Amino acid sequence: MTILLCVAYFSVLAVLSAYGLHRAHLVYLCWRNRDVIAAVSTLAPRVAVDELPVVTVQLPIFNESTVVVRLLESVARMDYPRSKLHIQVLDDSTDETVVIARAEVEKLVRRGYDAEYVHRVDRVGYKAGALDHGLRTAKGDLIAIFDADFVCSPDFVRAIVGHFRDEKVACVQARWAHLNRDASLLTKIQGLMLDGHHMVENRARYGAGLLFNFSGTGGMWRRQAIADAGGWQHDTLTEDLDLSYRAQLKGWRFIYRPDVVSPAELPEDIAALRAQQHRWAKGTVQTARKLLGRVVSKGSGLTLAQRIEAAFHMTPHFAYPLMVMLNLLLLPILLTVDATNWKVMLLIDLPMCMGPVASLASFYMLAESAQGRSRLGAIKLLPALIALGAGLAPHLTMAVYSGLRTGGGEFVRTPKHGNSRGRYKAVAGIPFPELGLGLVSAVSAVMALVTGHYFVFPFVSLFTLGYGYIAYLVMAEHFGREVEPTTAALPDLAEELTDMVHSGIRPSSKGILASDELAA
Repeated sequence: MTILLCVAYFSVLAVLSAYGLHRAHLVYLCWRNRDVIAAVSTLAPRVAVDELPVVTVQLPIFNESTVVVRLLESVARMDYPRSKLHIQVLDDSTDETVVIARAEVEKLVRRGYDAEYVHRVDRVGYKAGALDHGLRTAKGDLIAIFDADFVCSPDFVRAIVGHFRDEKVACVQARWAHLNRDASLLTKIQGLMLDGHHMVENRARYGAGLLFNFSGTGGMWRRQAIADAGGWQHDTLTEDLDLSYRAQLKGWRFIYRPDVVSPAELPEDIAALRAQQHRWAKGTVQTARKLLGRVVSKGSGLTLAQRIEAAFHMTPHFAYPLMVMLNLLLLPILLTVDATNWKVMLLIDLPMCMGPVASLASFYMLAESAQGRSRLGAIKLLPALIALGAGLAPHLTMAVYSGLRTGGGEFVRTPKHGNSRGRYKAVAGIPFPELGLGLVSAVSAVMALVTGHYFVFPFVSLFTLGYGYIAYLVMAEHFGREVEPTTAALPDLAEELTDMVHSGIRPSSKGILASDELAA
């Protein structure tokens, strides 16, 4: 039994260590290709005003009353000729966002913008369906996309439009920044995690000529590339990753611009964060089911390095069920394996503690230093980041399982606070898996001390803290006082409401707000 436990334990640890080594390899790729990465901005020549292409800015929204005004105001500040800028609000909303968004679009039209309000009532395909629907009336050969929680920088289009002079460029992705990074420990950790994705993963893959993905927002597509790759499809919850790989398999090129920044709002509630991470994990697994076989095959036309990197890129969320397995295997290992032998300490305790921590430290130190932030700040947050990752593991393990079993599914939006806290809230249940695993982990921490596996103690303690932290936040939100929906975000809509009522909006079996509901 001890041998079987050790084989299972080391097998799980070996796979997790491979992902850790891959993270360190990405850091190395950033260093090796630093000149290529630094020179990316020089590849976008300044385009004369009379030669600028028409750009359609697509803004897919669903019940975003607290942020939609901010979004449209930022788009209106874009430094781009109004005659060549087409703004599309793709609204699937079923609440007061319908009125607010339509009113804001009408204001833009009166100011001379070519703005279009498109409202669907069936939500077929969710975000992917809305983007595909919008292409029917889009006027631009280039399509910029921003989610509702983003703020468009004024120079966004002008900074990247020159890349599309290269006819093989399909997409340019800009870096994300964070409007509310310092709101809480939770948002600080999220900011660091996303910095790692953008400032290490994306830069490394771009610099080394490997495949990477459009992040769903804060980027621009060539319309022809979307069509050539098969268009937006909604059989996965990560339509951005899906389309990105299909386009690159067709030979299209992607460019990453870390110097062009699009700030966005991070989830401040644990329920919202878990919903977002669940969608990303499930959708990535679905995309791997759909495309990984094609991507890694010799007939894909990709190099061996591209195929290996793509396999890591499309399967990172499998680390979460492995983390859960490792946690469950650790207690019997501690009870059956002798810690008095120094060889055991070196083989079990030291790799478990030092390997993942070292790769994470180098990864996130680079993520912060690459944007002028403190390396020490990353190190200080590292224990909390590890704990949060462990605490999210049970929930994301269920997302991986769901992604393996089914395609598509409901696109659960991430609630945003914007200018009205409490207007939109995600629902969190009782965290039974986290509570159970937290108990197991706490016992393991005690047994690590009792049995002399001292190197293991800090690591398993972080797991215990992570499960406890997530369980505490979920239960606090679940049992906390319900916040009544507020109308603080609403402007004076008397005229707009009257216009909507008189425009004759009628009830629909698909769910559009009726005029009497709007009036109420």
